[in-house]
Amino acid sequence: MNPKVDFFFEKDTQWQAAYKKLRTIVLDCGLTEELKWGVPCYTYNGSNVVLIHGFKEYCALLFHKGVLLNDGHAILIQQTENVQSARQIRFTSLQEIVDLERIIKTYIFEAVEVEKAGLKVELKKTKEYEVPEEFQQKLNEDPELKTAFEALTPGRQRGYLLYFSQAKQSKTRGARVEKYIPKIMEGLGLND
Repeated sequence: MNPKVDFFFEKDTQWQAAYKKLRTIVLDCGLTEELKWGVPCYTYNGSNVVLIHGFKEYCALLFHKGVLLNDGHAILIQQTENVQSARQIRFTSLQEIVDLERIIKTYIFEAVEVEKAGLKVELKKTKEYEVPEEFQQKLNEDPELKTAFEALTPGRQRGYLLYFSQAKQSKTRGARVEKYIPKIMEGLGLND
């Protein structure tokens, strides 16, 4: 157990007992406990394998390369359609974790084998993402904007494309594009 992570398990939340059980299960699988993104993250030889996190409706184990796991029990969940690699096992009670302990360990051991084998997830390339019509029109009209956007890192480009595309109405997509043009021109990402 890593003392830097203890605060997470000591927080008074509805998931406290569930978190503690998950911690015991994961550590029993021989992983190293670290603090990353403000939550307990478990690694094998420095590679992220699984982390524990919680939300209002559930707590979860998130497998960083979950898409590569054999989900024989059909319990892995893709958080959103844009999550390419990670998958979660969600829990709504401590008893659910206790009942699934053997299966959870099976998934963790398989995730470790994925790391040992050096398997990689083939991520979608930025150019494979659809450019919303409202943004494409601005890029076509303004060569400086196009140059600035292409100079951004692939991750920043994806962030903008996903954010612009999420809006259902053209008016909203257009407003988002207008709002973020100055940040793009400054070479900044969506959340910079």
